Amino acid sequence: MKHHFSNTYTSLFLFLALLVTSCTSMTSTDNTIKPGNWRVALQHAEGKEITFIMEAEEKNGKTVLHLVNGEERILVDDIQQEGDSIKIGLHIFDADLIAKIDGDKMAGRFVKNDTPEPYSVPFTAEHGKENRFEASPAPATFDFGGRWEVMFTPRDGKPYKAIGEFKQDGNYATGTFLMDLGDYRYLEGQVAGNELKLSTFDGNHAYLFTATPDNDSTLTGHFYAGMKGYESWTAKRNPDAKLADANSLTFLKPGYETLSFTFPNLEGEQVSLSDDKYKGKVVIVQLLGSWCPNCMDETNFLAPYYDKNKDRGLEIIGLGFERSPEFEKAAPRLKKMQERLNVNYDLLVAGTSDKEAAAKALPALNHVLSFPTTIFIGRDGKVRKIHTGFSGPGTGKYYEEFVADFNKTMEELLAEK
Repeated sequence: MKHHFSNTYTSLFLFLALLVTSCTSMTSTDNTIKPGNWRVALQHAEGKEITFIMEAEEKNGKTVLHLVNGEERILVDDIQQEGDSIKIGLHIFDADLIAKIDGDKMAGRFVKNDTPEPYSVPFTAEHGKENRFEASPAPATFDFGGRWEVMFTPRDGKPYKAIGEFKQDGNYATGTFLMDLGDYRYLEGQVAGNELKLSTFDGNHAYLFTATPDNDSTLTGHFYAGMKGYESWTAKRNPDAKLADANSLTFLKPGYETLSFTFPNLEGEQVSLSDDKYKGKVVIVQLLGSWCPNCMDETNFLAPYYDKNKDRGLEIIGLGFERSPEFEKAAPRLKKMQERLNVNYDLLVAGTSDKEAAAKALPALNHVLSFPTTIFIGRDGKVRKIHTGFSGPGTGKYYEEFVADFNKTMEELLAEK
C-alpha cells in the first residue's frame, strides 16, 4: 500500500540518540510502563488525532505490549529503557515509538526508520483510558452497518474505488475497506450521533476514517494517514458491490508458461527456482515485503499452511522486496519477519519495494500491481494461477472466500502426479 539527509533529519537523529542512549532491556522489577490500557493519540499534521489502545502486561518476567485493533492484538515485546525514556520496537516493522514517561502519561514520537525523508509523528498517551474516542459518546442516530461502494480521492492523484464493510452495535463500530490490491485491515471505533470514526495502528500504518451521512444511502468522509496523508471519500450503500477478480489482474506475458529467477537467500547463497529442491513439487511464489501489513497477514496464513503440508510435495518461496537496495540492510529485515512469524519456508532478497523494479525482476509477468502477489506453480513447473493482493482476516467473509479458493486450488495442484 502507499510513502538525503537534511538538517531536520540530523536534528531528529540527535534528539532520538540522546533519548535512547545506553538503553537496556526492561526487567521484571521495572514498572515504568504501568500494566493496563494506554490510550495513544498520534498528532496528524491537520490537527487530527489518530488514536488507538495499547495494552501493557507483565509476562514471563518482562513487560510486553499489545496493539489493539478490534479482534486483533499485535504483540510488541522489544522494549528498551533508561530512566524515564523508552524505545519500543514495533513488531516486524522498521519503526519505533520513542517516549518519556511521567507516571500515567507518556509523550514522544512515532518514527519510521526506512523512509527516504524524515518520518516522525508526535504522540501522547494516557494510562487507564479504555476508550478509543469519546468516553461517553452521544447516542447513535445513524446505522452505518453494511456494505458501501466507496470512492477515495487523494489530494494529488487518481481517485480509486473500494468497498467499505462496517458493523455497528449501538455506539461501537468495526469494519474495513477493501480494494482490488489489498485492504485497510482491522478498523475499530464508534458512532457518536451521526458521525462515524474508525482508526487503526499496526506498527507501520496509522489511519483515521471519519464520515457523516448525506442521506439514508450516501456518506461523505475524510481519511487521515500517518504524518500528513489525507484523502476525501464518498460512499453509496450497495449490498451488491464487488471487487475485481483478484485472479485476473496479474498474468504471464504471451509466450511465457513458467517463471525463472535467481536471488540470494538470507545467508547470501544464490537460490534458483530451477534448483532440484523445487523440481516436481507444487511451488507458491510469494511477492512480499517486511514493511507491508497485508504481507504480514498473508504470511501468517501461509506459514502454518506450509508446516502442515510441506510433506505433500509443497514448497513456498518468499521474494522479499525491501525498502533498502543493500543486502546488508534488507536481509536482517526479512530475518526479523521470518523469526517473528515462524516462517519455515525460503525467503530471498529479490529487490526494492518499487513495483516497477519488482516487475523487472520477474519479466514474465505483465506487471506487479500489489504486495503481496501470490503465484501458484504446478509440479510440471508451469504457472497455473496468480492472485493479486490479499484480503486478510479483518475482512471477514472475504477472507473466508479467499481461504476456500486457496484450499481448492492447492488440493487440485497437490493431487497432480
